[in-house]
Amino acid sequence: MSLLERFERYPLTFGPTPIEPLPRLSASLGGRVQIYAKRDDCNSGLAMGGNKLRKLEYIVPDAIAQGADTLVSIGGVQSNHTRMVAATAAKIGMKCVVVQEAWVPHHDAVYDRVGNILMTRLMGADSRLVDAGFDIGLRESWDEAIRSVEDAGGKPYPIPAGASVHKYGALGYVGFAEEVVEQEKALGFAFDFIVVCVVTGSTQAGMIVGFAPEGRADRVIGIDASATPDRTRAQVRRIVDHTADLLGFGRAVRDDEIVINPDYAYPAYGVPSDETNAAIRLAARTEAMITDPVYEGKSMQGMIDLVRQGSFPDGSRILYVHLGGAPAINGYVGYYKDG
Repeated sequence: MSLLERFERYPLTFGPTPIEPLPRLSASLGGRVQIYAKRDDCNSGLAMGGNKLRKLEYIVPDAIAQGADTLVSIGGVQSNHTRMVAATAAKIGMKCVVVQEAWVPHHDAVYDRVGNILMTRLMGADSRLVDAGFDIGLRESWDEAIRSVEDAGGKPYPIPAGASVHKYGALGYVGFAEEVVEQEKALGFAFDFIVVCVVTGSTQAGMIVGFAPEGRADRVIGIDASATPDRTRAQVRRIVDHTADLLGFGRAVRDDEIVINPDYAYPAYGVPSDETNAAIRLAARTEAMITDPVYEGKSMQGMIDLVRQGSFPDGSRILYVHLGGAPAINGYVGYYKDG
């Protein structure tokens, strides 16, 4: 029985996403573990998809029920989340206002003209650039955008950054965990570890709650990309507790079931290190799997380094969760123009 059966879902994705073996990447790291990818970057026909759509599927019914006409959200200049909110608004016939803050100290000449923000504007969203730094919390600029819609006679529906602190923000990744469990039955084995990027928190939090009934929550390894790990951990903790209560989970999720590794977020949110770039190139050149410098590149870096350190026992099966985000790479041409 699904934990989600009493919650309404608006379909925005194709359905279960494929699990793909990564044999060349595994071999390049010594072949001691078997690495697979869960391709949530291939989950929808909406503007290149990605993990935010799993969350939005449980948020859209509430927006419709409230009679909203405008989705209002916030992210960085190259936000995958604002791209997906814009896509969702276009698909369901609502307007969209997104605040795009200067969260990343990155100054590529095309940074605010390509990739995610280009697609966001192409889909008709009112994209508002704001010069404010990175913060995973609630923002004044977002409140101002909500008020501007109201002042113009519209009915806004607020969606926080990453959809993470929304009351239904983690439900999609509870469903992800249930989906993986069903796929494992068909595969004939269970994954020993699941590696996922974490910043605003609801993706990992949903997985933690979804895998907790099986006693596997602590096998979900969150690779922090926020560079504010204490705040991120506190937010994951809050989202886990809220989601467990919402689902009537029946027990508290323990602190030791929330695993977040802070070692790979340097030098700053949205800024790739040399090691991040090396990981992006290795995944691209062994498996033609494109990861980005903000999220998936850093979780790929973390997984690669943990494998090389011997942190996973020999023979482990590792599921790398590809959350999407590749469009952001277009804003970083200075790093990758020569490959």
